[in-house]
Amino acid sequence: MTEFGIGVDLGGTNLRAAAIDRDGNLLDKPINVDTNYLGGREAVIGDIVAAVNRLKVQFEGSRLAGVGIGVPGFIRLREGFITNSNNLPYLENFPVRDDIERRLGTPIILENDANAAALGETWMGAGKEVDDLVLLTLGTGVGGGIILDGKVLHGALGMAGELGHLTIDPNGPPCGCGNNGCLEKIASATAVESMAYLMSLGDNLTSRDVYHLAAGGNIKAQRIFQQMGRALGIAIANLINTFNFPLYLLSGGMLPAWDYFAPSMLEEVSRRSFTYRNSQTRIEQAKLGNLAGLYGAAYLPLQNQALHSR
Repeated sequence: MTEFGIGVDLGGTNLRAAAIDRDGNLLDKPINVDTNYLGGREAVIGDIVAAVNRLKVQFEGSRLAGVGIGVPGFIRLREGFITNSNNLPYLENFPVRDDIERRLGTPIILENDANAAALGETWMGAGKEVDDLVLLTLGTGVGGGIILDGKVLHGALGMAGELGHLTIDPNGPPCGCGNNGCLEKIASATAVESMAYLMSLGDNLTSRDVYHLAAGGNIKAQRIFQQMGRALGIAIANLINTFNFPLYLLSGGMLPAWDYFAPSMLEEVSRRSFTYRNSQTRIEQAKLGNLAGLYGAAYLPLQNQALHSR
């Protein structure tokens, strides 16, 4: 009998769900619906339950290990609560895990979305050959996930891996977290757009617009990505010096600009990390794209079952 997990990737705009078997095979095209944030908590939880039930019926002859749900924000693992989620404020401090588990009659595991993506890359992506890696997600903000011995490193409160809030420039722009000069204030899509405005490249430019300007030879746009690369290089060098892991991955919507930020990033890492200069440490692009979170979420119950059966 085929055993599978269901992964749910809940974002501020989209809800996706997929059934993936223990061998990492996507059993069908993922379900993709708009997140009904205007409908509030009940509408969103109802959509999650409906998507999972649809997959349960579709694969009724197989054995479901459980459901993993990747969400933005901090997860209070013991209680199954979400906190500090800017995209899903109506789910904060509500027993999301227990409520969904009661409705479905199926084990539920909540996980931070970047952690789920890191686990997905470890299971079936660019990290298949290693047990320890760090993933940085470069999108509207900068997220992160740390995998140690094949499992998500959560820390004491489940808040480890907030890599977007590593301090890069103590005198840099203020961040919503209360710090100044966080990585995501320099290396995210939002940061690129802010820098483009400050450098008078144009009004209301998206990070994609800035990328096209750089690709077209615009020197100011290219300098923005060089600055982004230096910030990433400082962060990754610190991570290498801290963890001495074999692999550091980057993913997210900023990857098309790799050729414009990677040279300065790698130069900065080489300058700041003796370990990097004297080992086979790799810094690479992730492979699973926007499926990484689904793979990681689906793997959570499969992994949990395997760990408990030992």
